[in-house]
Amino acid sequence: MDNKTAFQKGLRDGFPIALGYFAVAFSLGFMAKKCGLGPLEGFIASFFTRASAGEYGVYSLMLQDAGYLSVVAMSLVTNLRYLLMSTALSQHFSPETTFLRRILTGCCVTDEIFGISIAYPGYLNPWYTFGAFAISSPFWASGTMCGIIAGSLLPKRAVSALSVALYGMFIAIIIPPSRKDKAVLLAVASGFLFSFLHSRFGSLLHITLSGGSITILLTLIISAAAAVLCPHPAAGEGGGTE
Repeated sequence: MDNKTAFQKGLRDGFPIALGYFAVAFSLGFMAKKCGLGPLEGFIASFFTRASAGEYGVYSLMLQDAGYLSVVAMSLVTNLRYLLMSTALSQHFSPETTFLRRILTGCCVTDEIFGISIAYPGYLNPWYTFGAFAISSPFWASGTMCGIIAGSLLPKRAVSALSVALYGMFIAIIIPPSRKDKAVLLAVASGFLFSFLHSRFGSLLHITLSGGSITILLTLIISAAAAVLCPHPAAGEGGGTE
């Protein structure tokens, strides 16, 4: 498949992803508005992040007036999975694929783009991923921008009602994998439990860490404990070949 055809196929396969991105990012726009971001700032922030959980975590820290290091750490922790996805995709390139195209493909990776790229038959043509990125990322960034604009124009009651969509997005992120994997369910439940205990009894135990620091610390500890106690089965041992 030549580059032009691969790019067009990426555009076609990426269009349904783009529509879903716009809807989710629109709800994130309300949160970005609360953080004081303008439409252009929200567009740029979303275009270069492209991660619902990552943006949600960053905006949550911004609302808590967290420091820059906490925001950067949150972004690294929540988006670390893209490093693994990019590594997996690197095994599907033709040996002739240039280093620059490999790097650019890694910059285009999101959960959904990885899903369609890893399923590409034969060697992955980077232009397929570029096409999916070219259609989906502007929709994601535009969704955030439109959410910020709507948050500025709509009455506060309407914005408050529409903000409920954020909780729906959060549930959509954690429920499906929790139902499929008991280790994920245990990690999620542990996160809720320890966050609750900190909010209720942290001051009694003289724990003075900020909410953002606690979030990052719990993410690292719980994910590491889950990896040690409930390792994912290796390929050939019941874990499949994905």
